Amino acid sequence: MDETLAAEAGAAAAAAAATEEKAVPERETETLEEVISRHRKEKSKLQDKETSLKKAAAKGSKAEQKAKKKQVEEEISRLSAALEAKHAAELATFGYKPAESSEKGNLDTLVKAIAGFSVSSNADSAKPGKAAKRREKKAKEEAAREQRIQEEQTNLVSDRMLEDGKLGRRLEPLGLTIHEIKPDGHCLYRAIENQLSLHSKGTTQYNHQELRQMTAKYMREHAADFLPFFLSEGKAESGPDPSESFEKYCEEMESTAAWGGQLELGALTHCLKKHIVVYSGSFPDVEMGKEYNKSGPGGDPSIRLSYHRHAYGLGEHYNSVIPTELS
Repeated sequence: MDETLAAEAGAAAAAAAATEEKAVPERETETLEEVISRHRKEKSKLQDKETSLKKAAAKGSKAEQKAKKKQVEEEISRLSAALEAKHAAELATFGYKPAESSEKGNLDTLVKAIAGFSVSSNADSAKPGKAAKRREKKAKEEAAREQRIQEEQTNLVSDRMLEDGKLGRRLEPLGLTIHEIKPDGHCLYRAIENQLSLHSKGTTQYNHQELRQMTAKYMREHAADFLPFFLSEGKAESGPDPSESFEKYCEEMESTAAWGGQLELGALTHCLKKHIVVYSGSFPDVEMGKEYNKSGPGGDPSIRLSYHRHAYGLGEHYNSVIPTELS
């Protein structure tokens, strides 16, 4: 590992060690909600560190990049395992057991702790009121999500490495590589923004927020084309009028960091009149807007993205795919 990578990895390890040392005093003053919130921030910080290390590794000759990439993956794997163990130990102090535990009532214990109920209360206690029931419902959702994250973390690193390996072998013969995009909910739009900037030689045609607004506008204007797919993907909320759910979906798309996927890509290919190719290590390549495919000498280049199913524990992710010589 070169000096830069070694320094960054060392800093990451030191930060992880410092965090572990602080775990006991933090537990004495934190509520379970605060612990779960801190866990999310620590995982997000590790994801940012991974992105930073990967960018630092994408320099030098191909041989150097390959060696650095392997070192980064090993370092992130080690840090992820350490963070997972630390989080599991902290949650255990609230009565939470790992997913493989055979003891029953594990999830209920965590739910009641989040909701503020005593986990040792007996059956003769008074029934909770409406406010307590609302807290319990919210707590159950939080607990289920946290348990799902913990379960995913077990296989996340190995799944991600397998997926990255397959994708790398797919892109290398094409002279292409991954350009990392921040996993902030805007990744699809930021990846397309990056592609458009490359095609226009550094001049950004649209930023990610403008792309969101453009997508929502197109989907509203062509609701009859998108509504069947919207319903088939189970995105509509229960109610007599699915068009209301569709409008709410479009509003969230243009004004929040809601994750974008197939529906949004289908709109963007027509908005931009661009051929879009999505590479993946988990699925076959996906092409959209083939009628706009004018790639070749003097033609309009295609938008190239990569889809990562196992990139992060909290959801799927898109990156930009660029020529290797530009990395």
